[in-house]
Amino acid sequence: MTRRPVGLLLLALALLLLIPGTARAADPPPPAAPTARSMVAAMQPGWNMGNTYDAIPDETSWGNPPVTRELLRKVRSQGFKSIRLPVTWGIHQGPAPDYTIDPAWTAKVRQVTDWALDEGLYVLLNMHHDSWMWVNTLSTDHDAVLARYEATWTQIAAEFRDEPSRLVFESINEPTFSGTSGDDENYRLLAELDRAFHRIVRDSGGGNARRLLVLPTLYTNSEQGRLDALAAELTALRDPMVATTIHFYGWWPFSVNIAGYTRFDATAQQDLTDQFDRVYDTFVARGIPVIVGEYALLAYDHNRPGIIERGEQRKYFEFLGAYARERHLTTMLWDAGQFLNRTTLQWRDAELFAQIRSSWTTRSGTASTDQVFLPKSGEITSQTLTLNANGTDFQGLRHGSRNLLKGRDYTVSGDRLTLTVAALTELAGERAYGINSTLEARFSRGVPWRIDVLTYDTPVLSGATGTGGLTIPTQFRGDQLATMEARYGDGGNAGPASWTPYQQWDTAFSAYTDDAIKLTPDFVGSLKDGSPVTLTFHFWSGATVTYHVVRTGDTVTGTVA
Repeated sequence: MTRRPVGLLLLALALLLLIPGTARAADPPPPAAPTARSMVAAMQPGWNMGNTYDAIPDETSWGNPPVTRELLRKVRSQGFKSIRLPVTWGIHQGPAPDYTIDPAWTAKVRQVTDWALDEGLYVLLNMHHDSWMWVNTLSTDHDAVLARYEATWTQIAAEFRDEPSRLVFESINEPTFSGTSGDDENYRLLAELDRAFHRIVRDSGGGNARRLLVLPTLYTNSEQGRLDALAAELTALRDPMVATTIHFYGWWPFSVNIAGYTRFDATAQQDLTDQFDRVYDTFVARGIPVIVGEYALLAYDHNRPGIIERGEQRKYFEFLGAYARERHLTTMLWDAGQFLNRTTLQWRDAELFAQIRSSWTTRSGTASTDQVFLPKSGEITSQTLTLNANGTDFQGLRHGSRNLLKGRDYTVSGDRLTLTVAALTELAGERAYGINSTLEARFSRGVPWRIDVLTYDTPVLSGATGTGGLTIPTQFRGDQLATMEARYGDGGNAGPASWTPYQQWDTAFSAYTDDAIKLTPDFVGSLKDGSPVTLTFHFWSGATVTYHVVRTGDTVTGTVA
């Protein structure tokens, strides 16, 4: 082996480095820092840990069990990318001037935050019920409230300054102010709080220097004046790492079942698109991301079924998810325990959650109804539904493991799906009251649409007497209550909602058991003494039943029409 001088080897190496293409490639550039838009997009979809650390006085006070890491793993496994962690701080603070937050409470919040971050989730941490407990008096107790607000956020910012950038701060939940002269003063007060929040977090250094901050509109609603006021705030702040937030619980009459709005109809849909369009035009189109920090339906509660019919719920969530995607909004489901059972870690309505989850990525087909009612006392006739394909293709009907046959069991003409007499006769079986069979309408994308085939007869009500409220014995006979209409003899509206004859479920009436309709003390107490009232109960089959009530002093009497 020939030995070469070391100097010659070094000279050869130097010459090689000068030849184009032979030098070592340069290191790749460092990844770009995340932007507000990219972070908010990465947070989609989100889930609220509601009625937990915002509960008063402690995390289990409003019915949910203590938080476990298993809960957060479940949330992540279901496709969520972020959680919103609502926290009420004020009831865990010491007196002025320090307003020291109880270290044990901070440690609880810190533990859950760290668990979520370790699971790869984003965390949106806020100041929650403080908004109406003490921050709302900013107008009348300005200096004390502002000092407390600043002291609270100073402590939160210091505690979490070195957390990863996936921790996000929200200045306050649903800001509201009492004793003000109106919206202009409200906007000024909210802007003052947001400036203090922004300054405190940024000046605390560490990760907070560039942490994503989220600012709400007044009341977190999306009226144009609220949006414009927040847009002006953002212009003044001149900070690219700021996002905005609103809340959405649907067209109010539909969301609580009042004024006869029992369906997710064109009016309810238009309300949603109008609100999301305003948010998009004001913020998203100008490069400012938006988080729908809470969404659900106001009256959705697993403990109170029937307020909003199940198929109408599904249509609402399907459309909301789709339109939020179209408008590039990140959505965070408000779950106070009504969706995910935190003891069993199972969805209380797995079918509804499947609809919600599907809406994050695609459309699903629906129909005009999810119930086909067959009168037990009459002949079975063919039944027609209107399909809402939502850009999908209808594929067929399925009963259990069997595909129904087109032509024999059903026909399709345009968007009209007709179930034949032969199919319905078979599906009704012995025609017992209630659900006899369940079909699935299948589409080319998304989740199937459930169709229940039910046997019913017009419900039968009985006379009753009560003090305060009234329990009306009811044989539902396979039917379900939709709403209640109340009028005096002269045609005037009766009930606490005097602006409409169709009263609000739970406020005026309810039907949670299979043997009674209940009139609430609020409804009975609102009636004119000695003036007969005609009630018309509307059922989902289309049947109506008329009933009369009259209040005499503390006693109310009901009679069958």
